[in-house]
Amino acid sequence: MLDGSLRDWRERADAALARALPSPDHEPRLLHMAMRHAVLLGGKRMRPLLVHASGALFEVAPSVLDGPATAVELIHAYSLVHDDLPAMDDDELRRGQPTVHVAFDEATAILAGDALQSLAFAVLADTDSDDRTRVALLRTLAEAAGVAGMCGGQALDIDATGSGARLDLAALERVHALKTGALIRAAVRMGALCGNADPASLEALDRYARALGLAFQVRDDILDVESDSQTLGKTVGKDAAQDKSTFPALIGLDASRARLDELAQAMNQALEPFGERAHALRALGRMAIERDR
Repeated sequence: MLDGSLRDWRERADAALARALPSPDHEPRLLHMAMRHAVLLGGKRMRPLLVHASGALFEVAPSVLDGPATAVELIHAYSLVHDDLPAMDDDELRRGQPTVHVAFDEATAILAGDALQSLAFAVLADTDSDDRTRVALLRTLAEAAGVAGMCGGQALDIDATGSGARLDLAALERVHALKTGALIRAAVRMGALCGNADPASLEALDRYARALGLAFQVRDDILDVESDSQTLGKTVGKDAAQDKSTFPALIGLDASRARLDELAQAMNQALEPFGERAHALRALGRMAIERDR
């Protein structure tokens, strides 16, 4: 039953994204093609799945969750397009495909990222919810994407990269709580907001999402050391080459795995108030920790 739910939500997310993106048959065709390249060529869809799994706790209809699920994935896709640019990580491979600036050109990639970001908020503004909920959804996503979230975390990461000064563990966790965790927390929170979740439920879900966001990044750092480009779908070894602060570099692989175990326990504890209803969120937590790409 659980596998079926995740599969159905994944299919809904892919279909909703395809509907939201502009047709490559219309001008400006190159920009539209680049946007679709950034979004539709694979991806785990972790953030849309979290929206649906969180909303399911409160029996929200999947059709109501399609808008927030689409919006958060569009923001995620835009962030990857910009993250791969020569001015950022300068990467040539994403999801096993050429990155957008390689497949098209750098200017088109910048515009594609900008367009995906604005499209996300247009989609969210049309969400099938009451006005109060819609404003809360818009605020949640905007804060997670901005200086208090993803962009702020990226700036801190850039400041620390190649500086020769290794971040301590607390500083590294703060970077990733913003850069990776903020959008994951937003995904979980938006599903709950659509279900008019009470403050205690929102707090429990925030604790789950904070642990999940950090676990996702710890696993990413481990995979950058242990995996290969074909399996991972992106260039491996970039963190070490760019002298980035990572969990394995700072505390070692064994301690990084131990940190994953601690975060798994934190996720399960946060979900205890929801009992069996949180089975999908638990499964997504396990997927984040056990994934090989």
